[in-house]
Amino acid sequence: MCRQIASWMVAGLGVPVSMFGWYLTPDAWSCGIFGFGLAHILLGFLDMFRRSADNDNA
Repeated sequence: MCRQIASWMVAGLGVPVSMFGWYLTPDAWSCGIFGFGLAHILLGFLDMFRRSADNDNA
């Protein structure tokens, strides 16, 4: 349960970072900040669906 909360926090942190990058659109740093935020969102959601190593019976 704790891992899923951390995943939501990572994905949730990516939303304001992406919005900040979108807000800075004409700036040179905006694409990097926007991509960093999108990466947090994507990796947070992917982590929610990942199987845990301690629950692996195979």
